[in-house]
Amino acid sequence: MTDIKSMTLSELKDEITAMGEKSFKAGQIYSWLHKHGAVSFDEMTNISKEFRSKLEKNYDIYTCTIEKKLVSVYDNTVKYLFRLHDGELIESVVMKYKYGYTICVSSQVGCKMGCKFCASGIAGFIRNLTASEILSQIYTAQKDLGIRISHIVMMGVGEPLDNFDNVMRFLSLISDENGLNISMRNISLSTCGVVSGIYELMEKKLQLTLSISLHAPNDEIRNQTMPVNSKWNVDTLLKACRDYTKTTSRRISFEYAMISGVNDSDECARELGRRLKGMLCHVNLIPVNSVKERDYKKSSDNRIAEFIKILEKFGINVTVRRTLGSDINASCGQLRRGEGPK
Repeated sequence: MTDIKSMTLSELKDEITAMGEKSFKAGQIYSWLHKHGAVSFDEMTNISKEFRSKLEKNYDIYTCTIEKKLVSVYDNTVKYLFRLHDGELIESVVMKYKYGYTICVSSQVGCKMGCKFCASGIAGFIRNLTASEILSQIYTAQKDLGIRISHIVMMGVGEPLDNFDNVMRFLSLISDENGLNISMRNISLSTCGVVSGIYELMEKKLQLTLSISLHAPNDEIRNQTMPVNSKWNVDTLLKACRDYTKTTSRRISFEYAMISGVNDSDECARELGRRLKGMLCHVNLIPVNSVKERDYKKSSDNRIAEFIKILEKFGINVTVRRTLGSDINASCGQLRRGEGPK
């Protein structure tokens, strides 16, 4: 059957009129799916039972159910393990900030990219998520917590630009004024450096924030930690980033995991500063998370402070990511590994 929640309103109107129904009914269905988070056609009480029955025979509403929920005692960060309709598992994290609630969503079941400091790809890649499955993470979390989510980061399990079409459809649906209407400016998309996808995204000139998981100033270090660098090296990636900022006028955020003894030396900071100088960007330093399958350790606070001083001398804006949910393994992939399909 057809995945109805992944349809745009225009597509849904075409489907409904093809069934011999009035087009306004598509708006009712769309509202139930995207404003009210309906998980079944029975919830759509302003639609006749006969029509609901017809819909049920022809369409699926893909949802996700809560398999496990962890709440941090430190900062109320909530980590969800969601089970999909086919039994696969994905993760999402809801974080509370002064400006409201942010959700970090997954875009794939597993990941192909194999970054050495990340738990997401250890179990391998299973499949892409549909637009509706990405949406469902947000709708389910909102309903469970009784909140309104205002910001989205696509930094969960998976590489968003490796699932380009479904992610673009998700972005269209989540920013639709007939749905949750979350502004593109409140959405961040993170890539490990899929250069072909960066250029595709550039052509769309969306107003979202592009985050680049850089994590190294040169090919020697990046080749050790990020296999994607063998296809698109640092020079190629940074050229794409400069092209992106020129075309979109949007600042890029470079994510840089601080790994003790690997990429946190003064020389690494100076090389990074030279490469990024003059670009419309900022650097977000991330104390690396401990992953039991890896032996990486996070840099000391003093080392991070020195790294910041050097980058600032190059005129680069630097922040350090606030650690949330440390007591519930809130970083990507750490919860899913302990479970499996049913």
